[in-house]
Amino acid sequence: MIHRAGSGHPGGALSLVEILAELYARRMRFDPEHPDWPDRDRLILSKGHGVPALYAALAWYGYFPKEELLTLRRTDGRLEGHPDRCRVPGIEASTGSLGQGLSIGIGHALSGRLDQRTYRTFVILGDGEIQEGQVWEAALFASAHRLDNLTAFIDCNGFQLDDAVEKILSIEPVAEKWESFGWAVREIDGHSLGEIEEAIRWADGVRGKPSVIVARTVKGKGVSFMEGNNDFHGRAPTDEEFEHAMKELGAHPEREAFL
Repeated sequence: MIHRAGSGHPGGALSLVEILAELYARRMRFDPEHPDWPDRDRLILSKGHGVPALYAALAWYGYFPKEELLTLRRTDGRLEGHPDRCRVPGIEASTGSLGQGLSIGIGHALSGRLDQRTYRTFVILGDGEIQEGQVWEAALFASAHRLDNLTAFIDCNGFQLDDAVEKILSIEPVAEKWESFGWAVREIDGHSLGEIEEAIRWADGVRGKPSVIVARTVKGKGVSFMEGNNDFHGRAPTDEEFEHAMKELGAHPEREAFL
């Protein structure tokens, strides 16, 4: 998608893949035929620049044709570089202005409680994103209102736009900070499907407080020259890099093969 578009954010999309795969394959309740089903689980991708990974999941499960994936970022298409809930079925929130997704997720979770519905709200945030002050105001609100139908994932891939998160504005010790804000916390390997599955089951059992899963991930996971390489925060691969990446991922670079 990103190669065809000639722009996008491959590093932060690849670090999300296992989290999204586990949520859609094993946990979330959803119905592509009825994307506004009131009892569906909600997923808010607060780090909206990682949306190519979410588009892939939505296409895989039938929200729109897989062939449409190759229209990413085209002016005549609806798959924008950041998610737009008004145009794409399955997108719950228009995000990309960082720091706002947790507040949106809290709105869904609080609404679910007031309406006595059983859906769960999941929010995925970036580690650089949680430098935003609004995130911590939202974290305080969620714990104060004991929103145990809310689970956040922190995609801790170690980098943000300009450099390593640690060099820009350290968030560590991140797990202890969320715990001090009244959240139940679990720290995992964000590329281990087993650890993700177990952590989601744990979050489902938390009562009386929101839960956060701190997922330690690798930016650009799965492509050797992208892993931990912040040059691919917001750069599309060249033709040669694309072919190399697709071979490493076990796919043929031609469109017909990987769709």
